[in-house]
Amino acid sequence: MTLPSTAAPGRLARRTLTAAALAALVGAAAGCSSSSSSTTPQTSANAQQTIVFATDGLGGEGQATTAAIAGFEKQYPNVKVQVFNLASSATDQLTQLQQRFQAGTGLDVVDADVTWTPQFAAAGYVQDLSADGFNTGDYFPGQLASAQYNGKLYAVPWIINAEGVYYRTDLVKSAPTTPAELVADAQAAVKADKSLKEGLAWEGAKYEGSVCALVDFLGGFGGKLDLSDLNTPANQQALQFMYDTIHKDGITPQAATAWQESDVQSAWESGQTAFALNWPYEFASSQKIAALKSNTAWIPFPSSAGSAATALGGHNLMVAAHSAHAAADLEFIKYMTSAQVEISRAESAGDPPSAKSAYTSALYASAPYYQSEQAVFAASTARPSSPVYQQISEVLQTMISTVLAGQASPSSALSSAQTQIQQIPGYSAS
Repeated sequence: MTLPSTAAPGRLARRTLTAAALAALVGAAAGCSSSSSSTTPQTSANAQQTIVFATDGLGGEGQATTAAIAGFEKQYPNVKVQVFNLASSATDQLTQLQQRFQAGTGLDVVDADVTWTPQFAAAGYVQDLSADGFNTGDYFPGQLASAQYNGKLYAVPWIINAEGVYYRTDLVKSAPTTPAELVADAQAAVKADKSLKEGLAWEGAKYEGSVCALVDFLGGFGGKLDLSDLNTPANQQALQFMYDTIHKDGITPQAATAWQESDVQSAWESGQTAFALNWPYEFASSQKIAALKSNTAWIPFPSSAGSAATALGGHNLMVAAHSAHAAADLEFIKYMTSAQVEISRAESAGDPPSAKSAYTSALYASAPYYQSEQAVFAASTARPSSPVYQQISEVLQTMISTVLAGQASPSSALSSAQTQIQQIPGYSAS
């Protein structure tokens, strides 16, 4: 995703597919089957070989990846890593990957969005890594869930991102503990400081970002995206809260119905809002602004139900089913996701580590804000796991936009969305 940061934390816009593109992917998956690692002749881990790594890192992320690859090649001199650069848009990326997966050649390790695991696993495009010795206990629960499908591990968490609430500690003296407290604090801040234009900035445009915002707000009321039971009182409260911030409480502007992360970032960094919903990159970015450097805090969206939920974003690493270099692929993934390599990446590119063991005093010494980020990551919640997630997301986006526009009540919108989702070809509630 192209965000105003080299860290590209949420990868939302770049990972949002059109319905037509996804239909093509699903149809192609149904009409073919990839070769598996058990039928592909394998190269010994000690042999001279080149593995192909498909990734879309740009800027600081790309530089960090290049540095990590150099370190791997130094430690494993018999293995060379060739980078296959993915395009910048989600549609183009999946077209590239789909073509190569179907051909059964050309890729070994794949950098994938956290929502892609079910699609690739169900199509037989990637290998089951359940028995390959990865320490699943070292990953934050939400990202581990995003790496699994039908109880098996098909990906390894690499970079975690989660969406939390930033607040100005010079304007809000203590973190709100419920949604109602957040509203009251935001209203009080706007009243006390005339330079503020809004109390809470969040992304309400009709795109994947609004679904992530919904996940955060659902956690505030004990709701969740259970696609078989969407129209619950807690979910109704969360959607009503989203509407009320704009139309009743007055803490969010009407313009937010067209806002994406970059707009939220602008509102926060210009000093015009007391609270802002955004991804981890904003913490690092805030350290470069004098008015925010010592006045920024980041928490999960406060929950009146006692258990917050933060929308999960980020990257996982997968091994292509047709790869002839599985042993080297696994060594490469283990190296890239090791604590020390992830610490180096966090320091240079601002990418939060997926491994909990990477959150050490060494990391905090170079970037103290990582110490307070763990609470947000610990509450990270994966979006629904489904091979047809992109079509599900489009239904959810429409549901949110109709509620924000006052065109439907939360209850009717949730009920309609559940019916539409159940009618999507290939959808299963299991």
